[in-house]
Amino acid sequence: MVLTLALSLTDRLAAYSAVASDLGVDAIALVPGPNFTRAVEHVFMSHERPFMLVIPTNGPPAALVPNLELRSWDLVGFEGAVFDWRDQTGYDAAFSALMEHLSIRSLAVEGQVMRVFVHHALMRALPGLRIVDAEVEISALRMIKTPQDITALQEAIDISERALARTIDGVRLGQTEKEIEGALIQAMFAEGAEDQSFHPIVAAGDGSARPHAKARAGYAVKAGDALLLDFGARKNGFAADITRTVFLGHASDEAQEVYDTVLHANLKGFEVTRAGVTAHDIDDAVTGVLEASRFADRIRTKTGHGLGRDVHEAPYIMRGNHMVLPAGTVYTNEPGLYEIDNFGVRIEDDVLITETGGTSLTRFPKDLMVLKC
Repeated sequence: MVLTLALSLTDRLAAYSAVASDLGVDAIALVPGPNFTRAVEHVFMSHERPFMLVIPTNGPPAALVPNLELRSWDLVGFEGAVFDWRDQTGYDAAFSALMEHLSIRSLAVEGQVMRVFVHHALMRALPGLRIVDAEVEISALRMIKTPQDITALQEAIDISERALARTIDGVRLGQTEKEIEGALIQAMFAEGAEDQSFHPIVAAGDGSARPHAKARAGYAVKAGDALLLDFGARKNGFAADITRTVFLGHASDEAQEVYDTVLHANLKGFEVTRAGVTAHDIDDAVTGVLEASRFADRIRTKTGHGLGRDVHEAPYIMRGNHMVLPAGTVYTNEPGLYEIDNFGVRIEDDVLITETGGTSLTRFPKDLMVLKC
C-alpha cells in the first residue's frame, strides 16, 4: 500500500506563489471560499468583514484578519505577518499596513469570489495597484483531486445516495413537492451530511421541465408524474451533486422514450471519458446523442461541470471549451431533456477521470424506475 502524505501549509501556499509567478504578478490574494479553504484547510466565513491571505511570488505570505477571528486563525499554523482590525476602528488602516509590508505593485485575485468592497479597500490602500482576474488559474489548482479529496467526495456521494433511497421509498401520491423536499433534507442529515451542497431541486410533473425548479407547496404529485430530484450532501468540505428522475405509478411510452434517450446520452459520456479528452469532446458526444433523437428541441443545458469543494467549478463540460482534462478531474455527467408544460428528465452522475476511462462515483441505479406509490 502506498501512503500519500498530506501537503504542509508551506507546500500548499507554494503552489499559489508559482501561479503568481506564471502570471507575472507580485502576489495572489485569496478570500474565504473554496480556494482559501483548500490553502489553509480551515473554513472561514465570507461576510461583511474583509479577510484576506496574500501569497507573494517571493517572500513569506501575509494575512489581513478580523480581530475576532484571530484565535481561530491560530489553528491554521500560519507563520507570516498578520494584520488584524476591529469593527470599532474599521479596516482601512490594516489594508494600508498590509500593502506597505508586502511592497507589491500587482495582485492576482479570484474574480468570481472577491467582492467589490474588498477591491475598493485595496485600491484605497495602494491607488496604483494593478489587479488581475486570475479566477481560472487559481481555481485550476483544485481541478485535480488528491486521493484524500476523492475519499471525502465519495463519502458525500454515499450519504446522498442513502438519503435518496430513503426518500423515494417514502414517496406517496398526494404529497407536495415541498413535503418530499423536506423528507430528502431530513434524510441527508440523518445519513451523516454536515450540510447541503445546495438547496435541493424537487420537481414533479410540469415542474420537472424547469431545470432549476423550486419545490412547490401547492403541487401534489399524481400518478404518471415524472419526479426529478437534484441534490447533494456536503461532507468534509466536499459536495456531492446527483440527479435521478423517477416516475410515479406508471410511465407513458413518451416518458420511456425520453428517459432511454437521456440514459443513452449519459452512457455515451462515460464511453468517451478518459484522461486527455477535452471538455468539448465529452459535451459534443453527449449532446450529439440528444440532437440525433426526435427530442432535440428539448435540449436546454450543457453536459456538466467540475465538482469538488464547489458544486460548480472548473472544468465546464460544454462545446467550445477545449480544456484538456487530466486524470484526477471530477465532473458531472448530467444530460437532460425538458419540454415546457409537459415534463423533464435528467440523469446525473459524478465522474472521476482516470487514465483508462471514466469511473462513476455515483452508484445509484439508472434504469427507469416506476414507484409503486
